[in-house]
Amino acid sequence: MEELVPIKTIYGEEKSWDDICELDSADVSKRTSSIFDKSTGAYAIKCFGTEFQVFPCDRKIECHHKEGELFLGKFKDFYRLSVLCYFATSKDIALSGQLIKPTDVKGGHRFSKGTHILPLDKLAERFANDPKGFVCQGQKFGAEKVEGLGDAAIKLYPLPRVPVTLLLWVADEEYPPRVDLFLDSTCDLQIALSDIVWAVAMMSALVMLEE
Repeated sequence: MEELVPIKTIYGEEKSWDDICELDSADVSKRTSSIFDKSTGAYAIKCFGTEFQVFPCDRKIECHHKEGELFLGKFKDFYRLSVLCYFATSKDIALSGQLIKPTDVKGGHRFSKGTHILPLDKLAERFANDPKGFVCQGQKFGAEKVEGLGDAAIKLYPLPRVPVTLLLWVADEEYPPRVDLFLDSTCDLQIALSDIVWAVAMMSALVMLEE
């Protein structure tokens, strides 16, 4: 998680909570595709198929479903920062439907080296000859099955306006298995920091490796 520490310093997690707390709730709800509960001060937002409650003024995120434990525990650094950035910078714009690789995002060159490399090889190894299992694993996290791409393809929604598409190419006599990850071309308008784009992509890959 060391790679995310600079974000906390530069972006200012505590200040971000305060800034979001002061935003117009109707505008935030529209931009983020969430629902605001005035009585509790919480936004209900669906991530990876599970509903979370975001309390900006109390600086906390909760989930009443067991599925949320993974994101509030093991992946909490990825998830909290992703939600903060999304609430602060998301736009009320439609998806383009144009798929791009993480390396094509502004600042995305970092995805190709060091600790920022996504564990797609591990995914390919796990589902080398199991396209059905690939789809089923994604559906545990709210994924939609996508037809006509690869040998199997799914679309995850780590954030409502930031879909992540994963394609599996199974092993055959000529080629080893492969998994490709794509983002909608609008992703860097919804989450303005490339480190957060990376965090969203990393979460999407890691959930597929969960037992």
